[in-house]
Amino acid sequence: MKIIPLSAKRSQQFAIVLGAQNCTIKVYQKRTGMFLDISVASVPVLTAVICQDRVRLIRQDYLGFIGDLAFMDTQGTDAPSYKGLGTRWVLMYLEASDL
Repeated sequence: MKIIPLSAKRSQQFAIVLGAQNCTIKVYQKRTGMFLDISVASVPVLTAVICQDRVRLIRQDYLGFIGDLAFMDTQGTDAPSYKGLGTRWVLMYLEASDL
């Protein structure tokens, strides 16, 4: 597992290499919850997936992403909120061997 650093911002986008994949991740807060988009080599893998505590975000092998992502609440089991990103809620990359 690898913790992906996040800032306590309502919306953020960044590039990161995960499992030898050049990824672009966007995390953003809406009234209805926290959402995530992920692309690999500029090709969308998932868009507007809702983020919950300890729920894998990608889950499907046919999407072609190696590994998975999940948020974890370090102080309970609440769904993530931008004000606690990087402290209370961390985004974790789960390598294929972790699944």
